Amino acid sequence: MSDFRKAALDYHAKPTPGKIGIQITKPAETVKDLALAYSPGVAEPVREIAEDIDNVYKYTGKGNLVAVITNGTAILGLGNLGPMASKPVMEGKALLFKRFANLDSIDIEVTHRTTEDFINTVANIADTFGGINLEDIKSPECFEIEKELIKRCNIPVFHDDQHGTAIVTAAGLLNALEIQGKDIRKVTIVCMGAGAAAIACMELLIKCGAKREYIYMLDTKGVIHTRREDLNKYKTLFANNTDKRTLEDALDGADVFIGVSGPDALPPKALKLMAANPVIFACSNPDPEIKPELAHAERTDLIMATGRSDYPNQVNNVLCFPFIFRGALDVRASVINDEMKIAAVHAIRAIAKEPVPAEVLQAAQVAKLEFGAEYIIPKPMDPRLLPRVAKAVADAAVASGVARIPMPKHYMES
Repeated sequence: MSDFRKAALDYHAKPTPGKIGIQITKPAETVKDLALAYSPGVAEPVREIAEDIDNVYKYTGKGNLVAVITNGTAILGLGNLGPMASKPVMEGKALLFKRFANLDSIDIEVTHRTTEDFINTVANIADTFGGINLEDIKSPECFEIEKELIKRCNIPVFHDDQHGTAIVTAAGLLNALEIQGKDIRKVTIVCMGAGAAAIACMELLIKCGAKREYIYMLDTKGVIHTRREDLNKYKTLFANNTDKRTLEDALDGADVFIGVSGPDALPPKALKLMAANPVIFACSNPDPEIKPELAHAERTDLIMATGRSDYPNQVNNVLCFPFIFRGALDVRASVINDEMKIAAVHAIRAIAKEPVPAEVLQAAQVAKLEFGAEYIIPKPMDPRLLPRVAKAVADAAVASGVARIPMPKHYMES
């Protein structure tokens, strides 16, 4: 057993199994405390909520509670291993919500027979929570699940594998293109992968200015084009009217490669086909589509990002999802809409252009970070992410009409 594997297993097992627990937030030491916490005192908030359902936010923890929900059909890069195998990942997500945004979170793993069963299960328990983070659900079912739950639930529902990945990718790519002197409205993008993350990334990039006709998406059968008859309705949105068929065909003259597929899918020699000053996002985890060392050996003019923390420019969902939920819950948003996602993109990318605090340098274990080829997105430990991204999201929720309460005072004062 490797040292790292043993350390990971020990971390999850000792001294108490798992990564999250329950914390009492009120005194519970005396008979009077217990009388207030439960019978007979608990009857008073019950009556208040029955009279006005919005009082549930005043007297319970609903407004600060996120459910992390999965069926375990697409766990990380490990595949369909079932609900119980997904529990360590969902507990980890709950840990990140608490660590980065002080949001309470509970993991829920659902066993079901049909997609409709899953949707009904989640919809029926949704009112317990302030928001729902869907996670590790395979494509294409994930699209229908999220769509139906957004329709049926009166709280924000957000599939992080889709939209979290898309938001951080868009923030990093816009900055990389700026450094490379390129305009997102004019660049050609090759997307290796056609699952949930790939489709969400491309859709958000289009909302940020990319042109659909300049995007070449590939699945395991090659370029997705208009003459293919094996495409589902989600892939069809990216069917390009082109004679290009292979990855090499698509890369010829391309400005951007975005990989959300699998390890070593991008041959180093193929980089030579790309336009000057290309941008490579190889986001497969733990092994990217191309290792940065190999990419830089082929091209000295590229900007490179991966999903790994041991290379510069980590595309990491933790840069957005805790803060998006923080902002959404703080104004009781009914949904997380495109305006809120785009606000998060611009808030994240702006932080990377500013001087980096000493505490971030210390956490990153580097002497210096400056906006440029090896620093296009903030580090996860950057304390500016919480106030800045959350406020941008809350502002966008209010401006777009999906907030139920005004901006909190602490946002107005910041």
